Amino acid sequence: MKINQSGARYSAIVGVGERVSKLSEESGRDYLFLNRGVNSVVNIDLSEVVKQIDFNSNTIQVYPPNAGFLKLRSAINDVYFQGRTKHEYITIAAGGMGGLDLSFQVLDIDKLLIPEYYWGAYANMSAIRELKNDTYKDLISLRKRTDDLSDAAVIICDPNNPIGNKFNDKEVLETVSTLNNNGVVVIFDSPYRRVFYDRDDSLFTRLSCMENVVIVESFSKSVGLSGQRLAFIHSMNEDFNRELGIRVLYANNGINGFAQELVYALLTSVVGRKAVDDFRLKTVHDINLNIQYLKERGFLATEFYLNSDPMGIFVISNLSEKFLLDHYIGAVSLSYFTRDRKEQAAKYSRLCVSVPHEQFVKFFSRV
Repeated sequence: MKINQSGARYSAIVGVGERVSKLSEESGRDYLFLNRGVNSVVNIDLSEVVKQIDFNSNTIQVYPPNAGFLKLRSAINDVYFQGRTKHEYITIAAGGMGGLDLSFQVLDIDKLLIPEYYWGAYANMSAIRELKNDTYKDLISLRKRTDDLSDAAVIICDPNNPIGNKFNDKEVLETVSTLNNNGVVVIFDSPYRRVFYDRDDSLFTRLSCMENVVIVESFSKSVGLSGQRLAFIHSMNEDFNRELGIRVLYANNGINGFAQELVYALLTSVVGRKAVDDFRLKTVHDINLNIQYLKERGFLATEFYLNSDPMGIFVISNLSEKFLLDHYIGAVSLSYFTRDRKEQAAKYSRLCVSVPHEQFVKFFSRV
């Protein structure tokens, strides 16, 4: 049979994880898996939350509404947008990656602009959708080149994956506003932000009124539910939402009803909010301790954070992937996350710092 070859590749990070697992199995030694991309300090405790869900209800056992449960979209409006947008602007998607891919399909663009150091899925998904892609250095450079971005969509990921750098919100808003006002589409992909910010955070609210901004947000990182594959897409553009609804219908025929009920309970019920707060507090506590420990040991590549703060579940270390692997720590070479600076980037590695602090110190104290 003839096959349409996309040119995309499986993630090299998967190969790194398989190699570390094999070494651990063959040697019988424990390894610290910092190559992964999920919060692993603690699992969210759902034991009380699931008691509120009726598994025999029609909301779980029949096809869900195409855009997602109205009550969930209304809850998202309250929690993420302080009740200041409209539920009609919110569409439920099958995970953050699914939300990004749907957005790439809907937008009439020729090119995708991604950060200089980027999550590899951006490039691979754009290849599958036959979009050219280019990189930008920083937010300042974006503000200077609005004239040549009329046929492009710009992805802003803040805090960034892989660097884990968080820019000042004022600069983020200034950049997005400049692009939006010049007719440039911005895809704001920020799955790590709500790990560190609570319901009083107003950034999404301020972005929600911009015509050319698409917000893609998942519940994988902020509430630890990567296995449920649930996200939402926000846009105030009616044409975008109309076409998005058609593509959701024929791609998924609605999104997992149980996952929607579970997230709704987490966002609105007393026990759900407590479960989220407990998860976030413990996760952020250990992430901050791990970043501080790297600083004190001189293992944090501070040159990447001159105009930003290390925040998120990832940071860059000045220790190479091979060096760390020799010390039983799994990491991912920064060279996997750039196309322009591979030789220089190979000296660094990306670490997932969302692991228990005691375990983190146990391994790094031997380095």
